[in-house]
Amino acid sequence: MGVERLAHNDTLTAVEGLRVGHWSDPVARTGCTVVLAPQSGCIGSGRALGPAPGSREAALLEADRTVDTVNAVLLAGGSAFGLAAATGVMNWLEERNCGYATGYACVPIVPAAVIYDLGVGDPRVRPDEHGGRAACEAAHDGPVEQGRVGVGTGATVGKLRGIEHATPSGVGSHALDVGGAVVAALAVSNAVGNLVDPDDGSLVAGHADMMGLAAMGAERVLPGTNTTLVVVATDAPLSKAQAHALSLAAHVGIARVTRPSHTVFDGDTAFVLTTCRGPSVPMQALSIAVQEVVARALVKGVLAARRQTPAG
Repeated sequence: MGVERLAHNDTLTAVEGLRVGHWSDPVARTGCTVVLAPQSGCIGSGRALGPAPGSREAALLEADRTVDTVNAVLLAGGSAFGLAAATGVMNWLEERNCGYATGYACVPIVPAAVIYDLGVGDPRVRPDEHGGRAACEAAHDGPVEQGRVGVGTGATVGKLRGIEHATPSGVGSHALDVGGAVVAALAVSNAVGNLVDPDDGSLVAGHADMMGLAAMGAERVLPGTNTTLVVVATDAPLSKAQAHALSLAAHVGIARVTRPSHTVFDGDTAFVLTTCRGPSVPMQALSIAVQEVVARALVKGVLAARRQTPAG
């Protein structure tokens, strides 16, 4: 069923059972995006390789941790303030009895990560509990809305000359059929550097003289304010350890189109989810596909934002 959905939906929700919702404040230039798992949850893992991440439940994602089921993933603007939106997601899920049964309460497992967008809109407005709940209410299983929505509302790339010269970025998503399974990614780039085409390396967004700008403008970039966030999803059955391994492939996909990536200014983070509802696929094939969908999702996000940005 998932592969059949690709005919009319080449985004993350081509993985059957997943829903995606956005909450956006286009005036304050911030927002959040939630990926909701099926009622039974998804096997989930992930890792942050950027030196300056902002995250929640990151330790739980390690391959050797006890809990392996994730109920949702939240990506938010607002820097560390935006992590508050995960509370809204947790409350929404608890009301629907989705979470880890402890015997005394149902505890939803909601890993979250944030980008820094406080410099592009109103820094007093951040995703909060209301925003997280609103994103859940808006979630659906149709094609994911892309561009300057949700976590991508205030995202920018190419900030080596300063935020005033940055290029608008946004949420992007892409999906592929791999041996009858679906492999997909939802991603947002808020990188300090450029985005390039995954096929020929040509500049998609940013500045041509990147190396010169890096030498001249590094002092203008605040550590922790430039981040790429990715959610990879598949229906191919995986263990938590295998999902953790694929999170490294997601980071390779980030590096394929982000120049430079994983700098001291970045908090690059990748999550991997599986519904385990599809056919088994060799890990090598999945790893290659993850790199591909992540790279293309990032570029699609910037291109969608460009189409939504008024000329001049």
